[in-house]
Amino acid sequence: MRRGLKISLVTVTGAALTLSASACGGKKADTDDGGSGGDKKTLKIGLAFDIGGRGDQSFNDSAAAGLDKAKKDLNVQTEEISAKPDEPDADKESRLRLMANKGYNPVIGVGFAYTNAIVKVAKDFPNTKFLVVDADQCKVQGANVSGACFAEEQGSYLVGAAAALKSKSGTIGFIGGVNVPLIVKFYAGYQAGAKKAKPGIKILPPKYLTQPPNFNGFKDTGLGNEAAKGQLDQGADVVYHAAGGAGIGVIKTVGGAKKWAIGVDSDQYNQPAVAGVKEQILTSMIKHVDLAVYDFVESVAKNAFQAGTKQYDLKNDGVGYAPTGGHVDDIKAKLDELKSGIVSGTIKVPTKA
Repeated sequence: MRRGLKISLVTVTGAALTLSASACGGKKADTDDGGSGGDKKTLKIGLAFDIGGRGDQSFNDSAAAGLDKAKKDLNVQTEEISAKPDEPDADKESRLRLMANKGYNPVIGVGFAYTNAIVKVAKDFPNTKFLVVDADQCKVQGANVSGACFAEEQGSYLVGAAAALKSKSGTIGFIGGVNVPLIVKFYAGYQAGAKKAKPGIKILPPKYLTQPPNFNGFKDTGLGNEAAKGQLDQGADVVYHAAGGAGIGVIKTVGGAKKWAIGVDSDQYNQPAVAGVKEQILTSMIKHVDLAVYDFVESVAKNAFQAGTKQYDLKNDGVGYAPTGGHVDDIKAKLDELKSGIVSGTIKVPTKA
């Protein structure tokens, strides 16, 4: 169990959103009556971030944006906890149990690494609703468990096309945080989009910063920096990262060399950590984790929760690319054409390289 947790003491007043929230399952708990009667309680949201936590200016911050919108629109109470590098599933389970035992409902785990822990803990808290963002292999179990998954390969296809079209050297690169199937999807789409846009483009072999169970590749900016130097040395003039917080090191190094960097998850053009090189950010592959988090919280608030997984893709704007900075304005028509092909089904994007 993580020590030194900071617990929110916010008291919600005014026109606060209320509903019957269960304290926990498996033990004596308040019954969730769907708002039909009994004592009403403020909706309390517990969110467990992936490695890097709030402030990574990428994946976790996108989830945080969804939580912040819920706080603004629904006036709820929240608690946030972050994962530690290389921690076992038992630590994640303890973190989730802590929040559920304290009456947080719903509880959200951000990152595929929470999948097994959430499925296990949810069995002991049947009155608590759980969400796992980036559900592993897009699979969850349990009548009180929801999973959000994304077509990362589709958004990556579009930025891959952008990379190929904007490259002057004819060589582009890719850096993934950890070599897991989820990150391979990013590379698979990126490679396919680049080849579609410019068949003769050279794509360097993907560089993964760490191998599981070491997940520091999503946090260590130094690893991102060194990997970026390696790809620049091989002639890449556009480098796409799918490395979470470690990607800040990629962007700074590539941007400092006056080459194009492509961000991920959030629109990284306006992130403070890369302000000095933001004009070298060609685009970012947007993954609307914020939308998934907000959709889930709203469904619980409205007693409309549904178990199972929900897919976010180009069709429902769950993924996409950022035009911020105007650097892809000249190729927007081509990118939109490719997007239409994916949405219509005429273009099939691979999930494996």
